[in-house]
Amino acid sequence: MRKIVIAGNWKMYKTQAESEEFLQGFLPHLQETPEEREILLCPPFTDLSALSRNLHGSRVQLGAQNVHWAEFGAYTGEISGPMLTEIGVRYVIVGHSERRQYFGETDATVNLRLKGAQKFGLTPILCVGETKQQRDAGETESLIISQLDKGLINVDQENLVIAYEPIWAIGTGDTCETKEANRVIGLIRSQLKNPNVPIQYGGSVKPSNIDEIMAQPEIDGVLVGGASLEPESFARIVNYH
Repeated sequence: MRKIVIAGNWKMYKTQAESEEFLQGFLPHLQETPEEREILLCPPFTDLSALSRNLHGSRVQLGAQNVHWAEFGAYTGEISGPMLTEIGVRYVIVGHSERRQYFGETDATVNLRLKGAQKFGLTPILCVGETKQQRDAGETESLIISQLDKGLINVDQENLVIAYEPIWAIGTGDTCETKEANRVIGLIRSQLKNPNVPIQYGGSVKPSNIDEIMAQPEIDGVLVGGASLEPESFARIVNYH
């Protein structure tokens, strides 16, 4: 059985006080959530310690939004695996399109981060996906296969989650049609050595479309941006039907 993984990526939102307020509204909704669903929150680094304390003993796992490949070193602005695991972080997002677009992340550095995450006991969530220009040019399949080929060199597929995020659907309100998302995720699965790697969909996931998304046979969860910032909104996504 493939694991269902539902993750909220808060990006650069929420102070510590705001994150604790979120939990007060969100956690009560999880009493009816099926046990087999893995629920993650991936807040900014400054919120991780506060959330770790408040999530202790709850259903929710903690994820970070990035990780460096080295254990320590002169890497200003970066954070290491041991720094994350020390405060209870279990997952980490790697290669998000915003990191690739704004901060020079490449398939090579994504590969280093994936291996670094696993070396220090974290489960990485590898993000792959195409731009609107690449999709319109018919390059979706070749691009994603290339991202997987380069990103997954010497990566342990027994400790991995993948998120398919069509870049043109992130934060735009445009959701990839569910059948098309299912098709691309099936393509991703066909490239893997381990067919049981959970593969999420990400890109304008909302309470109004979560049931349809999760009804698709290849989709094993979602990576949620804006809709994860409101307790009731994210609770509806976690408790999809």
